[in-house]
Amino acid sequence: MLKYLKVLLYPFSLLYGLIMWVRNRLYDSNMLTAVEFDLPVIAVGNLSVGGTGKTPHVEYLIKLLKDNHQVATLSRGYNRRTSGYLLADATSTAAQLGDEPMQFHQKFPEIAVCVGEERMLAIPQLLGERPETQVILLDDAFQHRSVKPGQNILITEYGRRFTKDHVVPFGRLREGRKGYERANCIIVSKCPPQLSDTEKAAIRQEIAPLPHQQLFFTSLTYGDLYDMFSGTPVTVPADTTVLLVCGIARPEPLLQRLKESYKSVFLLSFPDHYYYSVPDLEKIHRELENLPGGNKLVVTTEKDAVRLQLLSEQLRPLNLPIAVMPVEISFLFGEGDSFNNYIFTYVDQFGSNHD
Repeated sequence: MLKYLKVLLYPFSLLYGLIMWVRNRLYDSNMLTAVEFDLPVIAVGNLSVGGTGKTPHVEYLIKLLKDNHQVATLSRGYNRRTSGYLLADATSTAAQLGDEPMQFHQKFPEIAVCVGEERMLAIPQLLGERPETQVILLDDAFQHRSVKPGQNILITEYGRRFTKDHVVPFGRLREGRKGYERANCIIVSKCPPQLSDTEKAAIRQEIAPLPHQQLFFTSLTYGDLYDMFSGTPVTVPADTTVLLVCGIARPEPLLQRLKESYKSVFLLSFPDHYYYSVPDLEKIHRELENLPGGNKLVVTTEKDAVRLQLLSEQLRPLNLPIAVMPVEISFLFGEGDSFNNYIFTYVDQFGSNHD
């Protein structure tokens, strides 16, 4: 039955794909104008909706560049409870910025983190407040063509590559597959750590990168658990019963990682970018209490942690042990240095060309 219902969505998929094609053609023919800025602008995005692992790739770029450049990130601030341009400061919350920008702000307080739906207007405001900015990272901006980045990085998930997908609502693509041609760099994310050379070659042939495009492969790596309130490392015995609480698009990789380390792992899932309520906290408390075992622990993601922290006052009396699992990316086939040099070359060449 579900199969037939999905087929009924196909005409809507064609219509939406046509609308996006017309829009892209208007930008490609300069009938709609894209603004360029006089500093390195790197956009990180995807063709599909959610779950490609974009956030850890943005964080990788932040860590790569921040020691030698004044870095700023600009996001739309998806599902935040504010609107317009906003530059993060010491009083900012996830409700004001959105969970991903708040995560950037907490982890990298030395960089400028801002949000704004209209990026072509937000960038001048950012530069007005932070004129020392040398590199701007545009988060989730592949379809936001009013700004023309110097580098367009497209993330596609190993298990859901854009080459095998369709435009929404029939599939998960935000635009037609040919949109990949705008990318300067394509990263296949969430790959198995032991991806073979044979499969790498097959995926390269499937994607068929154009002469101007670089292709890389990354996998997720998980860091050590730390306490959500104190930030201190948490040592968890292997016999601990773990309740994974998260509101993210694809919890499966993290769930599998926890199952590799702990004997009993249970999932309590919420919608992506979900704002928790007090009844949700009580539900989490009940779920944990009803689980078997002596040692019990709630594990969540960094994105969920910044949203849970909005209810810190209500959380503390519950005495819930909550640990946070950080996630990073690693480049496969020893190509991390190649990617780093690719980014450094763009940033440095931009600077030398504008001296």
